Amino acid sequence: MFYFYAMPFVFADDGIVYSDAEPLEFEGVNYPGMRIAYESNIGFSPEDEYFIHYDEGTNEMSWLGYTVTYFTKEKSKDVHWIRYDDWGEHNGLRLPNSLSWYTYENGLPTELRNKVEFTNISVNENELSEEIFAKPGGADYVVPTHPND
Repeated sequence: MFYFYAMPFVFADDGIVYSDAEPLEFEGVNYPGMRIAYESNIGFSPEDEYFIHYDEGTNEMSWLGYTVTYFTKEKSKDVHWIRYDDWGEHNGLRLPNSLSWYTYENGLPTELRNKVEFTNISVNENELSEEIFAKPGGADYVVPTHPND
């Protein structure tokens, strides 16, 4: 859930390619957009694509479209949609209070499928200790592999 919740902050990796996307029209409103793709051999699914669409008046992210290619390793035209229309201020940082998944048809969102609401959102400026990220005693590191490798 963090991955979707923290959009678009997670798009800061090397190998990302940004370009303009066709605007998304939903319920009579146009949302300009940006396409995010990856250079080949970046990450586990370099064929994935993301489409961030924003409110022209506020510049806040309104929609995230994304494809899933992890299992096939092939580009997909099957775009899934999440709506970000409930932003809140949390200790000076704007974060979504909810995410709404939509059904889709012909690559476009159609109807609300489900909504996830976030409560007790807490953001603080305290730096976490490195110990919190340490490997627990007796644990092993596992290098993930693609299931088709």
